[in-house]
Amino acid sequence: MSGEFIAFIILALMAITGATLMVTFTKVVHMVIAMTFTFLSIAGLYFVLEAEFIGVVQILLYTGAITIVMLFGIMLTKHDAEDAQQSHRGWKFFIFLLVVAFGALMLSAIFQVDWPNAPVHYSGEDNTKAIGKQLFTNYVIPFELLSVLLLVAMVGAIILSKREKEDEK
Repeated sequence: MSGEFIAFIILALMAITGATLMVTFTKVVHMVIAMTFTFLSIAGLYFVLEAEFIGVVQILLYTGAITIVMLFGIMLTKHDAEDAQQSHRGWKFFIFLLVVAFGALMLSAIFQVDWPNAPVHYSGEDNTKAIGKQLFTNYVIPFELLSVLLLVAMVGAIILSKREKEDEK
């Protein structure tokens, strides 16, 4: 067992734990914290897989920006004081059994796969440079369309927020 494999297993378990906690928590702030935990674990997985650029983007965009935007969205919107209604204990146990069965099924499927033992050949090229070349040569049109789409979404959000303020007055 190599150190990379151990780090991968630990980060994968952390990501699964964070995702499970995010689904099971009832308070929205706790859900966002669990989701941030999951995003950080996934960024660690990218670093282990030698995709440093994607790992940094994961940290900057998802862990930082989107989590903060979600927290602001939660804090700026109206919520009832009561949490979501707790489900029955029998359903929780049934769902737990389903999750354990699904996990066992996935583990058995993973162990039955014949994984190749061929070594990975690293080209030596900086992956950030390779992503930049692809982004600005082959994918420049989708990149620009995405920037226009994000701009339209931002303007729409501003218009909707101004409209809500005018309705409150």
